[in-house]
Order: sequence, then C-alpha cells, then structure tokens
Amino acid sequence: MKRIKAACIQQTLHFLLKEDADRDLAASAVQEEVRRYKQQLERGRVQHKILSEETLEDGSVLIKIIKQYNTSPVGDYLN
Repeated sequence: MKRIKAACIQQTLHFLLKEDADRDLAASAVQEEVRRYKQQLERGRVQHKILSEETLEDGSVLIKIIKQYNTSPVGDYLN
C-alpha cells in the first residue's frame, strides 16, 4: 500500500489580455483577474507560494506559483 506524504504542483500562469478590447481596459481586466485568482486561493485555503509575478510589456501577467495539490499535505515544498 502507498500513501502520499506530500504533494505540490508548480505552475506558470499567463494571464492574457483580451485581443478585441482596448489595451488599457484589457490590462486593468487582467489585473482584476489576477486579484480574483489570489482571493480564490485564500478563500479555498489552498496553501501556496508565489515564486514570481511579472507584468509584461503588453500588460499581461506571468505568475510562477507552487501550490497544494488537491488536499494533500505540502511537506517541505513551501519552505
């Protein structure tokens, strides 16, 4: 029998601008989407660590994150 002792997932998320919208409006919509994503992690009590967050020249946002996989314990992954 095997059991998961610790598990996390590392992701690189690219929040893209809508192509058919005004650039400034699209950039602010992306910032709002990033804010909602972070709130969702907090509300869901997902243990996580944002490794980097970068706003690119076009206004899109790139986030590198390590987060809890399902409800598994995170062990030393987030230290």
